[in-house]
Amino acid sequence: MVTPRPFALCVYCSAGTTDPEHLALAAEVGTEVARRGWQLVSGGGNVSMMGAVATAARAGGANTIGVIPKHLVHREVADVDSDELVVTDTMRQRKQVMEDRADAFLTLPGGIGTLEEFFETWTGGHLGQHDKPMAILDPGGHYSGLFTWLAQLHDRGFVPQDALDRVTVTPDLTAAFEALNRGSTGSGGTV
Repeated sequence: MVTPRPFALCVYCSAGTTDPEHLALAAEVGTEVARRGWQLVSGGGNVSMMGAVATAARAGGANTIGVIPKHLVHREVADVDSDELVVTDTMRQRKQVMEDRADAFLTLPGGIGTLEEFFETWTGGHLGQHDKPMAILDPGGHYSGLFTWLAQLHDRGFVPQDALDRVTVTPDLTAAFEALNRGSTGSGGTV
C-alpha cells in the first residue's frame, strides 16, 4: 500500500558556525517546518545550524531525514536522533539522495559546502533536471555580495534571467516558506 508522505524540505546550511543569531535562525526554520506539517531533509549532522534545524523540527513533531556520508559520521557527529539516517559512501551520493528526497530547497547562511550544494541544485533546476522551488533565507545579508556579483554576470550575458528567477532571495521567513510552498498541497508524494 502506498502511503502519502508530508511535503519534504531540504535545508542547506552551516555545519560549522557557533554564532547565536545563525543558530536561532536555523531553529526558527525547523520550528516552521514542523508547524507546516512538512518533513525535513538535512545533511545528517547534529552540529551547528544543521543540528539546530533538525532538533527544532523534531521538537515540533516533524519527521527528519538526515543524509550523511560515512567519512563525516564522526566529524559532523551524525544526527542519530533522525527519524531516518541515511549513510552514503560519498558526498556526491549524499547530495543526490537529498535532492531526490526533497520537494523544495531552502538555503540558509553557510560556507563553501552550503554554496556547493546550493549551486548544484540551482544548476540542476536550470538545466531541467528538476522543477522544485528554491529559496535563500538571508535576514543578515550573508549572500548580498554573491547576488551582486551574479547580477553583474547576468549583465555580461553569463547568467540568464530565467536562472535568476528560479531562486527567491528574501530576509523574511514567511516569504521564503511561501515561495517554497509553490505546488505543495501538504503532500509531497508517496513513499
